[in-house]
Amino acid sequence: MKNSAKDTPKAVVLLSGGLDSATTLAAAIKDGYICHTLSFDYGQRHHHELAAGQRISVALGAADHKVIRLDLRSIGGSALTADIDVPKQSNQHETGSEIPATYVPARNTIFLSIALAHAEVLGATDIFIGVNAVDYSGYPDCRPEYIEAFEQMANLATKTAVQGKQKIHIRTPLIELPKSEIIKKGTALGVDFSITTSCYDPSPEGLACGLCDSCVIRRKGFLQAGIPDPTIYVKKNE
Repeated sequence: MKNSAKDTPKAVVLLSGGLDSATTLAAAIKDGYICHTLSFDYGQRHHHELAAGQRISVALGAADHKVIRLDLRSIGGSALTADIDVPKQSNQHETGSEIPATYVPARNTIFLSIALAHAEVLGATDIFIGVNAVDYSGYPDCRPEYIEAFEQMANLATKTAVQGKQKIHIRTPLIELPKSEIIKKGTALGVDFSITTSCYDPSPEGLACGLCDSCVIRRKGFLQAGIPDPTIYVKKNE
């Protein structure tokens, strides 16, 4: 006997428009969650990801999609939100020796906090985020210990958790997977990667630069997965 809609668990899924968050959404839906997707218009230079987030949410069958507007440009401190050049052809993601200029101060903490509020209003017990600690740019808020700490804080900070009605879980299904395995997983789940975008410095038309950290990691992931990369790049990183 199937569970009624009332009994089906709800989840808030952070959706950036990239391949990781798209795969995360597909995984959550496969696991039986009613998914409410959440994107952020925070003043990022790669604003084309917002349209991608909407496309992905609709294509994968999320219950609804919200875009929250924030002004992180007023804080700056990142190549994504200030007049700082996006690094190109960097190997920082391989060495892990330095946090790159594309790190946005406290971004995942801000996003997860808003997702937490949304989850509490919806009565959702689970928040999904597509962070990865293997093939990534070295951001401190993508590490397992950060996620564990945020989950602990979430259960100290919400009315529903404190009253013992429900516990909040931060789900990170991709956190230990290399990019190639994420791509394979997404492909198996039916994700159309042609509607995703990863580039930090796209052209005015939204074409991927091919040279930023995110493009390099994405392209390498498709190559290692043995799956054709549907991305249209302005310039290939040969």
